[in-house]
Amino acid sequence: MPSSAAPEPSAAAVDPSPDQIRRWRRYLADEIAEGDIYRQIAARKDGAERDILLGLAEAERRHENHWRTLLGEHAEKTVRPSVHRILLRWLARIFGSVFVLALAQRAESDSPYAQDQDAAPGMAADEAIHEEVVRGLAARGREELAGNFRAAVFGANDGLVSNLALVMGIGATGVSNQVVLFTGIAGLLAGALSMGAGEFVSVRSQRELLDASSPTQITLDAARDLDLDQNELELVYLARGMDREDARHRAQERLGYFSCDCNPAFSARPDGSQGPVDRSAEHREIGNAWGAALSSFGFFSSGAIIPVLPYIFGLTGLTAVAVAALLVGLALLFTGGVVGLLSGASPLKRGVRQLLIGFGAAAVTYLLGLAFGTSVA
Repeated sequence: MPSSAAPEPSAAAVDPSPDQIRRWRRYLADEIAEGDIYRQIAARKDGAERDILLGLAEAERRHENHWRTLLGEHAEKTVRPSVHRILLRWLARIFGSVFVLALAQRAESDSPYAQDQDAAPGMAADEAIHEEVVRGLAARGREELAGNFRAAVFGANDGLVSNLALVMGIGATGVSNQVVLFTGIAGLLAGALSMGAGEFVSVRSQRELLDASSPTQITLDAARDLDLDQNELELVYLARGMDREDARHRAQERLGYFSCDCNPAFSARPDGSQGPVDRSAEHREIGNAWGAALSSFGFFSSGAIIPVLPYIFGLTGLTAVAVAALLVGLALLFTGGVVGLLSGASPLKRGVRQLLIGFGAAAVTYLLGLAFGTSVA
């Protein structure tokens, strides 16, 4: 990573303005907090990942020393870091997980150093590189979460939106509180079972398609019995995506015309390179069929029960509808924010997007319920 050595104090640094002192102190506090975050996460890791995190912490220490140099005696008075860094440090102590790395990625991307002339020339570049390093570290956790997490988030949001729309649509027709309650519970069970079954079939089918497309080692067993003049083995490698010259070379090697220093148990990749074809990474991204199904069932149920809660506790009419909408709105903001965190996007924007989509769908069914209702709720 680039090194940002602290420059000699300029005239501004010898007699800094009150605004500069406040700004530099905030930078210093943030750099100290970021270093602590990386060290706390590193304490829960080992191997290369731990070394990378400690390297980031050391880079933050260099930035910290830059601001200490500029502040001089003013560095003795410390200030609190930004709320974002305080939250990050607290989460790092408790979790040390991909959520914290995703938040750290956003923190690195929001560096103000590119617009601040008091920052050393390489500091903005350092922060940009730090973002990419953290992005790489977070990607490992995102891959592991991708399959089951996708099913969980989609399941929760589907439960929230579909059952809110169902409850509001039925409630707007003016039917009794008991009818709305049983309709909501029926919607919960039907949706959860459908989601769970659908996820199981989807994930299992994807994994079976991958397995069916994976090259086998049948060429090793059949090569010794092939007709040397009618070399169908060449067609195998053409089908895998090699050009004719590479396919002929590979087939002749299998037939024993010459030997190579490669491992004969390896398969040729479609691009012609040597190496084992590893489908495990693709399987991880898709997820486990049972895990996806259970996650989808459980999270759909947890989302779908929320619009029903006001009716379970005896609320009726517009009061029940308003409370259901409020509870679902808070849940949509939360799930959208979590998706934003993990994707490195703005949690607020993702949360508001989820909220608007959910309320839009519910509003349509509520208006339809009013249009076809027979009495006033």
